[in-house]
Amino acid sequence: MTARFRLISALALSAALVGCAGTGDIVVDEGVGITAVRGVCPGVGVPNNTGDITTFRVPGDTTAGNIDVVAALTNVRSTCNDSGEKVLTQVTFDVLGRRTDVRGARTVTLPYYVVVVRGGTAVVTKRVGQVTLTFADGQERAQASGTGSAYIDKAEATLPKDIRDQLVRRRRAGAQDAAIDPMSQPEVKAAIARATFDVLVGFQMSQEQLVYNATR
Repeated sequence: MTARFRLISALALSAALVGCAGTGDIVVDEGVGITAVRGVCPGVGVPNNTGDITTFRVPGDTTAGNIDVVAALTNVRSTCNDSGEKVLTQVTFDVLGRRTDVRGARTVTLPYYVVVVRGGTAVVTKRVGQVTLTFADGQERAQASGTGSAYIDKAEATLPKDIRDQLVRRRRAGAQDAAIDPMSQPEVKAAIARATFDVLVGFQMSQEQLVYNATR
């Protein structure tokens, strides 16, 4: 695994997710039982520092006067179909771009990735696509749309019955185990991590671009 790939994987830990929560959508009912348990649909989001990209006219010069194009990934939306053995998540998003030199018509193609992450850190699959911004002569801004999809094995995203039973078992107030949070049990936490998947989308960037975003 390359250093860039490891960095993207680590950034996934701080992704802002939409849709199903990555931690499991567990609802506690008055402290004595858990009445709702996570579904199999993954959380979807954009990892920190990969939601916008800056290109420069002269490589290696990252000063403001050398900026060529700035683009941001926004309006991330997802749909989930969990009716089969494979859970299909489809992602759509918009890319908003701005260029500094508005002379002439121009197209700018930017790469993006869609990854499936398990347990917050392990990259399961990765796909790379491209989105193209089309600037008319004299136009400073442009917009384009991108899509991505990911499949997850439903069986792997489903909590084992014994773990689910621990989470949903009703506990009587005052009983010896009523004060024990099942989420604090190592085997429960490990099982939830194994069954938790996220689909993350962001710009595919070089190590230098990632460092620029993290340190600007």
